[in-house]
Amino acid sequence: MMRVFIVDDEPLALEWLRSCLGRLNGIEIVGEAADGDAALERVAALDPDVVLLDIQMPGRSGVEVARALARRARPEVVFVTAFSHWAAEAFELDAADYLLKPVRADRLEEAMNRAQRRLVAPDTALATPSTFEAGFWVRQREGLVRVLVADIRRIEADKDYALIHTHLRTHILRTTMRELEDRLNPKDIVRVHRSAFVRLSTVRRVERNRRGLMRLHTEDGAVVDVGASYAKRVAAALGLPTVDPDEP
Repeated sequence: MMRVFIVDDEPLALEWLRSCLGRLNGIEIVGEAADGDAALERVAALDPDVVLLDIQMPGRSGVEVARALARRARPEVVFVTAFSHWAAEAFELDAADYLLKPVRADRLEEAMNRAQRRLVAPDTALATPSTFEAGFWVRQREGLVRVLVADIRRIEADKDYALIHTHLRTHILRTTMRELEDRLNPKDIVRVHRSAFVRLSTVRRVERNRRGLMRLHTEDGAVVDVGASYAKRVAAALGLPTVDPDEP
C-alpha cells in the first residue's frame, strides 16, 4: 500500500485529488495540509511515501517545502499546480512528476505509477547501440546529467522545451520536436503528434475511430492523442490493420 499525503489550499482541488486517488488500487491517503508550514510538520510525523504538493499556497511554497524535504530522506514529490513556469525548478529538485491543474485522472495515475517505481526500483539502465542518439545531456541545478534514450518512455512539448519522461522521473530539455525527430530512432520512439513522441513498446491499448484517429494508452497510464497527419505512420509502426472510413 502506497501512503500518500496531499498539500493544497484549494478545497475543490483537494476534493478532486481525493476522488481520483480513491479510484486507484494500492493507495492510502494518510493526511492533508493547506499550507507549506503545516505540510512539513505533518510529513515529518506521518512519513508518507508520496506527497502531492501544490506550489503557490500560504506559508512556505511547495518548492520551499520540497527543498526542505530534500535535506533528509524524503518521500517522492509530485507537484500539482496551475502554473507551468515552475516545471524546470521542479524537475531540478528531482520531482517524480509535475501535474497541471485541472489535473486529469489519467495523468495522476501515471504520476502515482512512476512514484511507485521510484520507491522500489534502482535508477539504473543500460544503453543499447544505435545509429541515432544514445542519450542527451540535461542541465540540472548540480550540473549536467546523462539521460539515456533507452530509458525514455515518452516526450511532450512545453513551449521551447521538451519534457522527457523516463521510467522513474521527468527531465526538461531545451529543444524542439523537429530536432528530436532527427535524433531519435523511429523504430523505437515514434512521433505521434506535433507535440508528442511515444516509445512503441509502452503502448498497451489503442482507441481508434472510423476516421482512423487514435489515442494511445501506455503502460504508465498516460493517454496520448495521435495527430491526424501522423495516424497512418503510427498505425504502420504498431502493426495495426488499416481502417476504411467508408466501411459500414
